[in-house]
Amino acid sequence: MKFKNPCEKANHICDKSQYNEASFWEKVRLNLHLIYCKFCREYSANNQKLTKSIKDSKIKTLCNEDKGAIKEKLYQEMKK
Repeated sequence: MKFKNPCEKANHICDKSQYNEASFWEKVRLNLHLIYCKFCREYSANNQKLTKSIKDSKIKTLCNEDKGAIKEKLYQEMKK
C-alpha cells in the first residue's frame, strides 16, 4: 500500500492498532509520530472514543442462523 505522506501511514497504523492488528514496531513508529503531530493525535483520540462508544453500546445483533435465513430469503426474492 502506497501512502502519500507520513500522516496517512500513521492513520493507517492507528486503525490497525484499534483492531489489534498492528505490529510492535508499527505501534512504536505511530507513538513517535504522535509526539510531534497534533492532527494525528486528534485522529487517534477520535478513534479511541469511537471504539469505546461501540464497545459500551448495548447493540444487539442477529445470530448467524437468523442472518442466514434473511440472506436466503433475499436470494430467493432476487431470483424472481
